[in-house]
Amino acid sequence: MPPTLSRKGIARRQEILDRAIEVFAVKGAEGTSLRAIAESIGVSHAALLHYFSSREVLLLEVLREHEARRADSTPDGTVERMIAAAGRNLSVPGLVALYSTLLGSSLESGHPASREFFAARFERIRASIVTGIEEGQQAGTIRAGVDPADMASLVIAASDGLQIQWLLDPTVDIARGLALLERILEP
Repeated sequence: MPPTLSRKGIARRQEILDRAIEVFAVKGAEGTSLRAIAESIGVSHAALLHYFSSREVLLLEVLREHEARRADSTPDGTVERMIAAAGRNLSVPGLVALYSTLLGSSLESGHPASREFFAARFERIRASIVTGIEEGQQAGTIRAGVDPADMASLVIAASDGLQIQWLLDPTVDIARGLALLERILEP
């Protein structure tokens, strides 16, 4: 967030971010310029640049805010969290497309903010899933011979991969695919 924002400026930035989330939830952001984004959310290009220094920064803030909002509704469990998140994502295909697009571009040079965002996000999610797997193994609800770190990476890969497949073919059943992973983890 820009360090010089007043209380009113912080509220205006949040208002812009809220509107951007609504737009991206439906439309995504593929090929949308910052100027077009500003127009679609009803602000001037200059206002958008005042609060978000670049298109990439705005898009990453949209993802951060969206994830923060849904963090409270995440159930306990290892794969259950991913199933619940995928189920919620079905109602916001534009944000799934935005996520996938930004993830892909983070691998290209010139996108250090995206690379940092996704590296930190995957590290945080992997750690959370590892903890869930270890707790499940101690409780006897998850197969003991499964390496928690390897399985955490696999769960994330399956979730992201299934969501990309769903974007291309809406008949792909993300929850069913993830539920299969859950059954594989059973003792």
